[in-house]
Amino acid sequence: MQRAGAGARSNLADREDVVIERGDHLHTDFGIKAMGLATDTQHVGYVLKEGERDAPDGLRRALDNSNRLQDLLLERMRPGRTGNEVLADALAAMKGADIEGSIYTHPIGDHGHGAGPLIGLWDRQDGVPGRGDVRLLPSTWFSIELQAATPVPEWGGQPLRSPQEEDAVLGEDGRMSWVLERQSRYHLVH
Repeated sequence: MQRAGAGARSNLADREDVVIERGDHLHTDFGIKAMGLATDTQHVGYVLKEGERDAPDGLRRALDNSNRLQDLLLERMRPGRTGNEVLADALAAMKGADIEGSIYTHPIGDHGHGAGPLIGLWDRQDGVPGRGDVRLLPSTWFSIELQAATPVPEWGGQPLRSPQEEDAVLGEDGRMSWVLERQSRYHLVH
């Protein structure tokens, strides 16, 4: 959870004494295992203030930046490329698009972090020795996990971290596609 005015400690998720309030930015990270397959998903929500009908423009811009970073990453995920090659290319494109963020994408399968190439780790944005050197193969499912940090005008320019994680597949045709529709609008709490 993140809150306006919390400054450098805007991420309140690790605190046990926090009560959710109107105007809070919520984040969930969950996975489901069924029929021998695993998912890994992160979505964001917003607790509406009195009189609001949607999240403020700055928060929606943060989600748009995460969606744009997803697009940049998927455009670069092709069979035969290593996870580290994809990471370096996607991070360069991210900088070119004036987005601040990080990428930590991984394969999924019969468990949440499956076998195959890693495309970054949250603390390794310069490549991952070993698993990052593995090549992408067709018919592989990935958890497209990343985040973009965007200054929010309504929060006095305080950065908002918008994490996203959605499942996508590298098809036999060599193209990436979403397994389900990705989040492009906030889940709103009234």
